[in-house]
Amino acid sequence: MPDIIQLLPDNIANQIAAGEVIQRPASAVKELLENAVDAGATDIQLLVQDAGKALVQVIDNGKGMSENDARMAFERHATSKIRKVEDLFHIQTMGFRGEALASIAAVAQVSMKTKRAEDSMGTYIEIENSTVQRLEPCATPQGTSISMKHLFFNVPARRNFLKSNTTELRNIIDEFIRVAMPFPSIRFSLSHNGQEMFHLETGSLKQRLVQLLGHNYNAKLVPVQEETDYLTIHGFIGKPDAARKTRGEQYFFVNKRFIKSNYLHHAVMTAFDNLLAKDSYPAYFLFIDLDPAQVDVNVHPTKQEIKFEDERIIYAFVHAAVKHALAQFSIAPSLDFTLNAEIQQLEAVSQPFTSDKKEAASGSSMYQHFTEKNRAHFIEPSVSNKELKSWKSFFEAAPNKEEAPAQFEFEQKAKSPKWILQTGSPLLQSLNTYIIALTNNGFILVHQQLAHERILYERYVQLAHKHQAPTQKSLFPVQMELPPSDAALLVELLPELTLIGFQIEPFGGNSFVVQGTPADVPTGNEKHSIELLLEQFKHFKSDTTFSKREQVIRCMARQQAVKAGQTLSQKEMLTLIEDLLNCDTANLTPSGNPTFISFNEGYIDGLFGR
Repeated sequence: MPDIIQLLPDNIANQIAAGEVIQRPASAVKELLENAVDAGATDIQLLVQDAGKALVQVIDNGKGMSENDARMAFERHATSKIRKVEDLFHIQTMGFRGEALASIAAVAQVSMKTKRAEDSMGTYIEIENSTVQRLEPCATPQGTSISMKHLFFNVPARRNFLKSNTTELRNIIDEFIRVAMPFPSIRFSLSHNGQEMFHLETGSLKQRLVQLLGHNYNAKLVPVQEETDYLTIHGFIGKPDAARKTRGEQYFFVNKRFIKSNYLHHAVMTAFDNLLAKDSYPAYFLFIDLDPAQVDVNVHPTKQEIKFEDERIIYAFVHAAVKHALAQFSIAPSLDFTLNAEIQQLEAVSQPFTSDKKEAASGSSMYQHFTEKNRAHFIEPSVSNKELKSWKSFFEAAPNKEEAPAQFEFEQKAKSPKWILQTGSPLLQSLNTYIIALTNNGFILVHQQLAHERILYERYVQLAHKHQAPTQKSLFPVQMELPPSDAALLVELLPELTLIGFQIEPFGGNSFVVQGTPADVPTGNEKHSIELLLEQFKHFKSDTTFSKREQVIRCMARQQAVKAGQTLSQKEMLTLIEDLLNCDTANLTPSGNPTFISFNEGYIDGLFGR
């Protein structure tokens, strides 16, 4: 039997490797921006067209490259960041694997102009499908300008997996923020289709946060600053009253590299104990600086999941630093700022991290583990399935809800049994939340908020189908400005919001003008209503079983429903219950929770053993 194992051609191998590094336009944006930062640039421009599908261009004023370096940069595993295996334990740069440019060139049409300060002429190189098409001298300023056009032009199947332009643009904005936030000394700008979305001048970290997230954050931030011989933690946390119901403003940076860590997130959440409402998430922007030898950043293709040599120490320091910041600024009761006794006894805390110990880092367990494997891309089998789940899900086929027809994927309408209220019987409100109403066969216990949610849901569904939602025109149009990511989301939802009665018009940049709202929205509460709607939509958008329009209607019904704890008059309670019993599915909310419990005669007799 002949041998069957053979080496793949370079173009096929490059496309496979690209699948790990370049999943969408935002992946390319991240890699190109990080390369610009590593090049020592002080001014970085990001130009995007059609949410990165048509063009992603990064222009920087960094140190540039020679002609040979420009050609070698597009080879697989070619890098200037590391030379030997020991360098992996002293990584100070954002990139180091030498895969990004090769992966981009395998799935896009790439051109680059670059020039060093000492060179009289720059270099122009053009690559398509991993093949060099042009390589010639050119006139260009110092630095590098790299363009990526028509992503996945040679992989149509992959291109079909891309989401809508608004969704992909939000992902690009997220990656832009993650790179720009830890480098306030670098000037950044982002333009989409010729319109500038960000213009970030140099300044302090707080100024950079305000520029990225909006001026309303200026008074919501509490500084965090703790220094030890082992590590330094600095940054800002949001005040408890600024917490939101959804994640999105939680940032951890280790040596200026953005990471995701549920473990450290738990440390922050426990520090906010008894200060937050239920199911709320505080904003935090925390920067952890420690010896690179204590961190392994090469455990995930995106480099957003890392391993610490001792996670317990990092957890204890993060928890204590946040707790201390809250107490210092009189946000939380002042407590003794002491670490756990077990943590204090650890050598890393009790003894300074001297230069001798730094030299001995090569003998650490992490180093031994790495050299035994002798592979930079090794991932432990015990954790691979869990850690790779998030990025592998990109390749799983999913139904495209945005192409759904005009009808909605609402729950099946099943006519509920009819309950007849006793005429003339008074209604009783208990705990300002529950309504007791007598029926022809007993009584029902109604949850007023859930009941009103069902009523509003069916009302919005009918209006959306008829395209006749009543709109309450604003006497004075309200102008509102949103953070860039929320602005992109609002643009995406405008058709659905119009169906249920909103009249919102873009007003340039991240600003919008609210001309009208649904009749249920109180006058003067337009901006707050839209902000809450966006927060609720982000909270439920992970549920892919419903279309975007369905999710908007569910969020609107939940937002406008009368809240638990609100006192209602006899007339209001009667109207609420009558409207509820006339619903197609009166006994359940859109989420499947019961709106009321029925106590009929037989059920009540059974409770008493009769």
